[in-house]
Amino acid sequence: MSIPPWLEPMLGTTFFHICRIHGDAARSECNMFCLDCHCDAFCYYCRSSRHKDHQVIQIRRSSYHDVVRVGDVQKMMDINGVQTYVINSARVMFLNQRPQPKAGKGVAHLCEICGRSLLDPFRFCSLGCKV
Repeated sequence: MSIPPWLEPMLGTTFFHICRIHGDAARSECNMFCLDCHCDAFCYYCRSSRHKDHQVIQIRRSSYHDVVRVGDVQKMMDINGVQTYVINSARVMFLNQRPQPKAGKGVAHLCEICGRSLLDPFRFCSLGCKV
């Protein structure tokens, strides 16, 4: 599998902090990542001013973990084998592995990298484990 040049920087980025430039604005949470620049997370207003014509992915949160919509990444990389979930009517996948206690007995499917139990016969629990 060829890894897109933006994937590893995105996986290592910290999201959901308040923008240093637009901190007083209503939508200043840094939950976007530019696939062209591979830079830090940025807010809605930074997108309008500095990433206007770039490919941008919005990161979302589920149970305090970063997720991305499947539709946003499947056109740009192979996501086969990664567990997906439906959250708020959107199919999403986790960016990075999530800690989990040791898998219980009778768990049929485990992530090949971190051992997290999976709901279906997938190979990985997150994009991070796939890379």
